[in-house]
Amino acid sequence: MRDVGLQIAQVATVLFLAPLLQGVIVQWQERVQRAQGPGIFQPYRDLWKLFHKQLVVPETASFVYWIAPIVAFTCVLTVPILIPVLTNYPLPQSDMGDILGGGLILTLGSFMVTLAGLDSGSAYGGIGSSRAVLLAILAEPTLILVFVGITLLAKAMLPFVVNHLLVADPALYWSPAHLFLVAAFFILLLVETDRLPIHSSTHLEVYMIEEARILEYSGPLLALLKWAGMMKQFILYTIFCNVLLLPWGLSVQGTALGALAAAVALFAKFLLVAAAVVVVETMQSRLRYYRYQEPLAASFLLAVLAIVADQLR
Repeated sequence: MRDVGLQIAQVATVLFLAPLLQGVIVQWQERVQRAQGPGIFQPYRDLWKLFHKQLVVPETASFVYWIAPIVAFTCVLTVPILIPVLTNYPLPQSDMGDILGGGLILTLGSFMVTLAGLDSGSAYGGIGSSRAVLLAILAEPTLILVFVGITLLAKAMLPFVVNHLLVADPALYWSPAHLFLVAAFFILLLVETDRLPIHSSTHLEVYMIEEARILEYSGPLLALLKWAGMMKQFILYTIFCNVLLLPWGLSVQGTALGALAAAVALFAKFLLVAAAVVVVETMQSRLRYYRYQEPLAASFLLAVLAIVADQLR
């Protein structure tokens, strides 16, 4: 029963702390640009407001429009069961899938949102969906290559095994193959969390990607999509920190105090990565959309170099 409780706690951690991470990133981004910022708890207020707003549905919308937010929200709630969020050992349902399975589940949620953007019949929805698919052309193969590199490095695709090996073997942690994988995944993190200098979280037609896909949503359905996006960001940060970059600080015994300490340590890791993301995003000049392939090509090359370096190790 304790492990079941820990598994529920992992899902609850992602569910309730994801808006806080989003608030911290937005606040830091505003402060770096010498602005006041909305406050770190603003995402919670936004979700509360959206859940209490009226639902407006386009006349051309089909059943895809209705089920896409639910599928996307459910997908991101499933992934925390498969990855190390609070404990460094598998919990009862963690064997349902490996790290590749978690990636496929996240991709399914994004695919449904893309379909919903097209289904709404809005020109903006079509723009956002087409741009998201173009980004996925390079992002998804690179993500698969990163997972292949992790598999070759650890001889397993279970995130818990990778975590244990990196903690136990400093030589493996500082090996070129692992460092290349960290760099490749960091670029993917920027892409998947809309932090490239071709993205915009505002309603500017030139740069809209994620916002354009969900522009026709309102009320509770929009709240589910926003919340799902925040949780996806939280999950990607968790994989990056607990599996690749900083695999320490997880609960070993599975006690309540250990799980609480692991949650605090996890958010401290997030603050370090979020600071790096904000600095990188702020330092880069705004790029035209057609240059999206440059950082993704760099990430692809780093993943290939990681595989080559592992085979030469």
